[in-house]
Amino acid sequence: MSKGLPNRDTDFSAWYNQVVKRADLADHGPVKGTMVIKPYGFQLWDNIKEAFDKMIKATGHVNAYFPLFIPKSFLAKEAQHVEGFAKECAVVTHTRLKADEKLGIIVDPDSKLEEEIIVRPTSETVIWAMYKKWIQSYRDLPLLINQWANVVRWEMRTRLFLRTSEFLWQEGHTAHATAEEAQKETLDILELYRQLAEDYLAMPVLTGLKSESEKFAGADKTYCIEAMMGDKRALQAGTSHNLGQNFARAFDVTFQTKDNKEELVWATSWGVSTRLVGAVILTHGDEKGLRLPPKIAPIQVVIIPIARNEEQEKLVKDYLVPITESLEKVNIRIHQDWSDRSPGFKFNEWEMKGVPLRLEVGPRDVENGNVVLARRDIGEKEFLSKDEAVNKIPGLLDEIQDGLFQQALKFQLDNTHKVSTYDEMKKVIKEGGFVRCGWDGTSETEAKVKTEIKATIRCIPTDENPEGLICIYSGVPAKHEVIYAKAY
Repeated sequence: MSKGLPNRDTDFSAWYNQVVKRADLADHGPVKGTMVIKPYGFQLWDNIKEAFDKMIKATGHVNAYFPLFIPKSFLAKEAQHVEGFAKECAVVTHTRLKADEKLGIIVDPDSKLEEEIIVRPTSETVIWAMYKKWIQSYRDLPLLINQWANVVRWEMRTRLFLRTSEFLWQEGHTAHATAEEAQKETLDILELYRQLAEDYLAMPVLTGLKSESEKFAGADKTYCIEAMMGDKRALQAGTSHNLGQNFARAFDVTFQTKDNKEELVWATSWGVSTRLVGAVILTHGDEKGLRLPPKIAPIQVVIIPIARNEEQEKLVKDYLVPITESLEKVNIRIHQDWSDRSPGFKFNEWEMKGVPLRLEVGPRDVENGNVVLARRDIGEKEFLSKDEAVNKIPGLLDEIQDGLFQQALKFQLDNTHKVSTYDEMKKVIKEGGFVRCGWDGTSETEAKVKTEIKATIRCIPTDENPEGLICIYSGVPAKHEVIYAKAY
């Protein structure tokens, strides 16, 4: 099944598109730019979702749901916000269709709405309209709400999981009594995103602050996690925004303080999306397809029984019972492939799907009391007794999880370069990788670099050290140390 995959080194984009489809993760929807997430892809997203959902609930957040439809007037209340999303909004103008003798089905002109409705590109406006009702006093704060939902952003250039017109995500929206509490929430969530990326997706990330031109529309500050993909491009994998009092001011959300004063609340919002599935593919995939970190893999161990007739099939089935029962007792996610396809086809198919471990059992293995255990990450096979295999599998999954992270981290470090001249920077950007360098802090410099070499400031990293640096472009003393890269 892995035969015919485009060469990952020479056509990374085609390789990615083929892996998404042939690993049975997703397909294109009937409306341009939309995505159908298939069961295997949705299981992967579900596991990511479950991991983060536990994290936020453990820190006092609760889930709710807000409407898909937003009055157009709501977006107009926060000027930067509407400007940031205006070109991506899908707009509902009518409420029904009707039959027409000549044209078939048409929009009923009599059903035109008095006020157009926006299909949510993000939910700040509708949520803050509700928070105005719910927040009266300091006793109502902090308000820590998250929702798992879909959003629509009418993208011109789309790619499955990475950028689609509709996608799934979580969006947290919190309200606080003080600026300090809001800032702490923003950074606490950023740390949870780092943990999600590194501990579950085995994807090393840089944390940092977005520049003014790259921050979220309507935010005071935007923080992000940035990851390096297998083609050395950057991917923004999650963002956490300190919204200050911008949305509270726009929707007049005030609260009574302990000393009976009336003040505007302070806000944050934050989100990760199904883009993380694309990030896993781009970070860990190889010439055979996916390589999934065990913590989020829908199937951690696939069992390939090998039998030529019914007698051998029964022999192998009976042999597998204690193995599967033992694995299920320690919560290992397993799947037995009893399809009538050849063993070679099955090996290729499950390698394409990135299952961390493959356990093979045939009549000879039964006779010898053995199994064959194959690792997807490094391609090695071991011949073990069935008891050895059962005892070894949990530790092997941990080893694979850590190994994928260490491999990705080495790749990121090897392809992150500190440079001191613009010519050096241009060379790195052309070949691919992250550039760590000085920036004078001006939007003019940022815009010129973006225009000239198509690289953007991914973040001002948390561990920046601008002391002694000069701006890579203007040559004046640097205000910040930044990460430049080409990005998805």
